[in-house]
Amino acid sequence: MPIIKSAKKRVRVARKAAIRNTKTKRGLKVALKNLGAKPSTETHSKAQSRVDIALKKKLISKRKAARLKQRAAAVSKQANVKFTPAKTATKKTTKKVATPKKQPAVKNKKA
Repeated sequence: MPIIKSAKKRVRVARKAAIRNTKTKRGLKVALKNLGAKPSTETHSKAQSRVDIALKKKLISKRKAARLKQRAAAVSKQANVKFTPAKTATKKTTKKVATPKKQPAVKNKKA
């Protein structure tokens, strides 16, 4: 057991992270199993989403993520499931309306 205060905190933080990582990995496994058992567009998109989440949290490598997505696509294709690739977020463009700037009030100076 650590004695130093910062080491104690690291133990607490690591424990929380381990629990969080376990939940994420478990969700990934469940989603992939559901896709294998009952392929549909919903299960396919859920599996892809879980792979992306695990990748974002760096629980799996990008190569493993690509491999899992490829296998998921193959399972869906074999089951004749129509699916569309996930849409990437697009940046919304809005027009900025020019607002007139307020001029600072000039006080009359007596000369």
